[in-house]
Amino acid sequence: MQSGQILRNHYKIIKSLGHGGFGDTYLAQDLDLPGNPKCVVKHLKPKTLDPIVLNTARKLFEREADTLYKLGNDSEQIPKLFAHFREEREFFLVQEYIEGQDISHELTPGKKLSESETIALVKGILEALTVAHQNNVIHRDIKPQNLMRRSSDNKIVLIDFGAVKEIDVLTTNQQGATTLTVAVGTPGYMPSEQSNGKPKLSSDIYAVGMVGIRALTGKDPQNLLTDSKTGNVIWRNEAEVSNHLADILDKMVHEYFPQRYQNAMEVLEILPEMTVKVNPPKPKQTSTAKTGLKVNPPQLLTHKTRRQMLILGGLAGSGFVGALLTQRFLNKRSQEKFSNSISLLQVRSSPTPPPGLKTRFQKFATVIVDGRGEIIRSPQGRAEVIIENIGNRVFLEMVKIPGGRFLMGSPETEAERLSHEGPQHYVDVPEFLMGRYAVTQGQWEAVMGNNPSGFQGASRPVETVSWYDAVEFCQKLSQITGKKYSLPSESQWEYACRAGTTTPFSFGETIRSELVNYDGNYPYANAPKGKYRAQTTDVGIFLPNSFGLYDMHGNVYEWCQDFWHESYNGAPTDGSAWQTGGDSGKRLLRGGCWLNYSWICRSAERIYGNVDNFKEDRGFRVVSSVAIATKKLVK
Repeated sequence: MQSGQILRNHYKIIKSLGHGGFGDTYLAQDLDLPGNPKCVVKHLKPKTLDPIVLNTARKLFEREADTLYKLGNDSEQIPKLFAHFREEREFFLVQEYIEGQDISHELTPGKKLSESETIALVKGILEALTVAHQNNVIHRDIKPQNLMRRSSDNKIVLIDFGAVKEIDVLTTNQQGATTLTVAVGTPGYMPSEQSNGKPKLSSDIYAVGMVGIRALTGKDPQNLLTDSKTGNVIWRNEAEVSNHLADILDKMVHEYFPQRYQNAMEVLEILPEMTVKVNPPKPKQTSTAKTGLKVNPPQLLTHKTRRQMLILGGLAGSGFVGALLTQRFLNKRSQEKFSNSISLLQVRSSPTPPPGLKTRFQKFATVIVDGRGEIIRSPQGRAEVIIENIGNRVFLEMVKIPGGRFLMGSPETEAERLSHEGPQHYVDVPEFLMGRYAVTQGQWEAVMGNNPSGFQGASRPVETVSWYDAVEFCQKLSQITGKKYSLPSESQWEYACRAGTTTPFSFGETIRSELVNYDGNYPYANAPKGKYRAQTTDVGIFLPNSFGLYDMHGNVYEWCQDFWHESYNGAPTDGSAWQTGGDSGKRLLRGGCWLNYSWICRSAERIYGNVDNFKEDRGFRVVSSVAIATKKLVK
């Protein structure tokens, strides 16, 4: 196409931005909008006239256009797709123009980035990739030239999804089947399974890892050596890098794809353990000078572009908006009905801690939900609770957890499962006592005399505590009470969380934000979207699980005793903590937290934290022996 050419009386070509084996890209102007804003036109043209291939190309083009519309609308780090159309055998995509330059200008030959700069770069790429992976979309061509650094906010924007390029490499084989003639991707950034035409989400992780390695070494991936036996890249001798980051990158670029991190979200869980902070800022609060009351600012309305408003306006006449509003009204009614049901059950479950050291049987209600988040059962529970005043009328409530056998880990069929959640294995857990809630700030202050938490509130869980801090609390609590308190073993924690269930969550097949404090914008299974509170909440405001334990999913991650191991091979089966082998400098964290997506709050989900690391997303709860507690009661 030539400069000045106008497509469909709408898009005026300014200049060529690039030519490739898969098509041409042009800078253009949108003549229909005020100011004639810039846009990008991509021109794709199959190299064959075979009608079977052209029909397949048409279907593929429509499917991928739908995907690009969704991704662009869901993420600010993926260009929006404004239009797509065909003219005879040629295909056109019109996308948002990103002002900036690709990161190949930052990764020049011989230039090595620092470790912190590399972490920030890899994190930025993964953040851009997250929405695609949440929608099970593989990019297929991650490389420096397809990673734009946007001038306005310095964020990474992911361009040129490789799936659309398949249109240009379709052929028909001798048996009449339509196939790809070549794999889509770039040598050096494309793993072997993708070269063989079988890309996976972890293929993108390989590419991101190679970008990180290029940043650290200053070398093009194709110029790096590989191990003749394993096929893995040899690169550490070319870079100044900590073992921690090097281990992460090695796993990202492992030759055997099952050994890699499986998606962008999984890597982002690990990167926060480095020096780059990934927690979103706390919501600002303003205080009134006279009363000291804190008022949260109103939520901002989601921004809609002028184009989106015009589209809604055009659809209104056809009744589409009316139907949309009707559906939203029905969804709101359904949400209100669910919330009302939960509110009634919460009243029946509200604990009233009595003073002094006592044991008491307390009744409570809980729920079991299906994959849509609808209540299918509302069983009554009964827990034996031991309550002690630990000072200044601050109470500690411990629930007696019955002993039993359970299947630890997740089945391979569980959605969003990660490889280190297996293999599944049976564990026999003796009876023990566990904190009814995560340790609160009030309890922490009563024992430790300070409060490190970022989100302040006596009834909120204490957070911003390291594993060492949690262990010190247990030691001081033991001295105060004369009983032995500790962090739970990982198997105790999962057994108590599951409370006799085998589903992804103790509440059933999914969770909802009325049941758990997590990022409700990212539901599990077929549950509806919910609230994102962006901070911790008071303990005990949601329903407990069937053992009578609160907030085992979400709110804050909880520290466990165990060393980190990459799998359960060789793990204890008696309920004890696994404190041999593995990495003693990394300890288990369980349960997910207020800023996590739903699937990270599953019963089987596990990550690690460095023992001296503390953040606003992690706290803990305590356990003790039933025998010791009973002896203390008798006295």
